[in-house]
Amino acid sequence: MELRPGEVHALIGENGAGKSTTMKIMSGYLSPSAGEVRLDDAPVAFASSQAAEAQGVVLIHQEFNLAEQLTVEQNIFLGHELKHGMFLDKRAMAERAKSLLNRLNCSVPPGARVRDISNPDKQMVEIAKALSRNARVLIMDEPTAVLTEREAEVLFQQVDRLRAEGVAILFTSHKLDEVKRISDRVTIMRDGHVVAQAATAEMTEDDMATAMVGRDVSSLYPARTAPVADDTVLSVRDLTVPGHAQGITFDLKRGEILGVAGLIGSGRTETMEGLVGLRRATGMVNGRAPYPAPRAALDAGIAYLTEDRKERGLLLTKGMRENLTLQSLADFTGLLIDETAEDQALTQAISDFDIRAPHRAVAVGNLSGGNQQKLLLAKTMLAQPEIVIIDEPTRGIDIGTKQQIYEFIHALTAQGKSVIVISSEMQEVIGLADRVLVMRSGGVAGELTGTDITEDKIVRLAMGLDGIKGAA
Repeated sequence: MELRPGEVHALIGENGAGKSTTMKIMSGYLSPSAGEVRLDDAPVAFASSQAAEAQGVVLIHQEFNLAEQLTVEQNIFLGHELKHGMFLDKRAMAERAKSLLNRLNCSVPPGARVRDISNPDKQMVEIAKALSRNARVLIMDEPTAVLTEREAEVLFQQVDRLRAEGVAILFTSHKLDEVKRISDRVTIMRDGHVVAQAATAEMTEDDMATAMVGRDVSSLYPARTAPVADDTVLSVRDLTVPGHAQGITFDLKRGEILGVAGLIGSGRTETMEGLVGLRRATGMVNGRAPYPAPRAALDAGIAYLTEDRKERGLLLTKGMRENLTLQSLADFTGLLIDETAEDQALTQAISDFDIRAPHRAVAVGNLSGGNQQKLLLAKTMLAQPEIVIIDEPTRGIDIGTKQQIYEFIHALTAQGKSVIVISSEMQEVIGLADRVLVMRSGGVAGELTGTDITEDKIVRLAMGLDGIKGAA
């Protein structure tokens, strides 16, 4: 693979295809076991990422590489501090940090602690940090995974500017429309090998997807085969999560997929966290007060899959077995934990959810994002819930794994289970849901069913252009 000055080169493939490993080798985080990296047509062997950065090769990580307890400004210059004589030039760093953030249309104060800012703002800090290094080769690993469309467009404007300045850019994304929008050439990997290279203009999104997974994925969303029953399994009345959502009322039918759409900040996640006891809430759930804790919700047959699988869903330093059974540990415990039974459950989960790992004892943090998400699904379903709330089911996941997860969601409804899907991807909501609740400013702006579930109508409700009487 060759990167050229003034060109955006997209590197795409399924989770586990080898993209991140390749990028880490190129930027000094890993050493190759064979072959070589060449810079200006001369072989280089970066001893570390700092050595790569010293020669202008900078990687923006898929996972945030920030010191949470430090400020935005301190993170941007960490290891590259500006000095005035023997002392830190704090004024210069503050001014430079503010200038970099302004270029990205990011309003976060340079003095804010990173732990106190949102994930999209953290991504902008990562990008500002890379820009501060004056990169000549910029490697971007899933930079838009946590960004809204508006924030992604701001990023693309910066990419266009860097391209015009002659920077060579390697860009990965699971969003093939972004690949078409931003890249000049594309390299496609599958199972650790390059399977296709071409000018981006020569490939359609379907061509890319088929090369990535080795099968046709044009029918991404499976057809609905199981009818929605008439009986209500979840009745929510006037649910209020202080500071985030108020007066939320809806019903969920047996076998139904209910989509929850809305802009970031609309209260989607907070509403469902309040429903399952992760946040303090008032109102009525199935005729009773909201659940005081997630265990109470799970005991009532309601499971919640967090949108943040790495921070809140999985123990990244532990193995697959420990993660799989953690939520259902009582089922595997007598006087001692029955590790044989746990191993049997893991074998079944690996088969049922197509979890792909180099070996069973691998630390979960070393799995690809798609396989982590499948393990999180397996962990949740081991508790045998009747209602499953899935927040951002396919964030940071390739198109092949997306198709598997969509089929899994449909299989749940065929078993008579009910699913609530919260998603920032409009097409995902449209492709999956039988009915859609659109939230705005902490309230339900409207409900859509059947042929009314369209991008235009969802956007109009989310933006406040349409709405129901009494909606926020």
